Amino acid sequence: MILLDLLYPPRCTFCHKFVKDGSVRICHACEVLLPYTKDSGKQKIEFVAQCVAPLYYEKVVRDSLRRYKFHSCTGYAKAYAPLVADCIRQSIADKFDVLSWIPVSRKRLRERGYDQAELLAKAVAKELNLKAEPVLKKIRDTQPQSGTGSAEKRRANITGAYRVLKPERVQGKSILLIDDIVTTGSTVRECAKTLGLAGADAVYCAAVARARD
Repeated sequence: MILLDLLYPPRCTFCHKFVKDGSVRICHACEVLLPYTKDSGKQKIEFVAQCVAPLYYEKVVRDSLRRYKFHSCTGYAKAYAPLVADCIRQSIADKFDVLSWIPVSRKRLRERGYDQAELLAKAVAKELNLKAEPVLKKIRDTQPQSGTGSAEKRRANITGAYRVLKPERVQGKSILLIDDIVTTGSTVRECAKTLGLAGADAVYCAAVARARD
């Protein structure tokens, strides 16, 4: 561990500054100053019973999630997971039967080599002593939502992009979907609608960060 710390000095997941203790994933300054949401960042999205997130998608949080999503900083999932898990415990514990995630397309998976939402879901599941399992498949590659434009354009971009893997697994069940970021909510809305049409009783969502209203 000491040799690894010398070769790859540990950095804070958010501000990216060096930290002395390699076991510390979030520095003390960030623990205090991160843009935490109030009341678990609850937001209502069409077809979604409730969506929660511990942080706002801005400043060091935005930079951190971009490194996680686009620059192979996969270890960040272990730092995000306790924050997301606490949010779930506070707001939607015992309300869901299945914990899953919003998947990326096959093309994105090949390009990145990992699915950031899947890694996060598995880390969150571990925090909650649960198991994460796939319920959706992205069957159509879409333009990145961040560059699509208005909420209407984002909704159109993602329509029909997901399919339920095993309808019998979600029928009559409440599903918790994990994602890294929720901005307009178009993606989780489409996933919730797809699950609802397959017979899911309710769909919840938890993310690391959300946009401010």
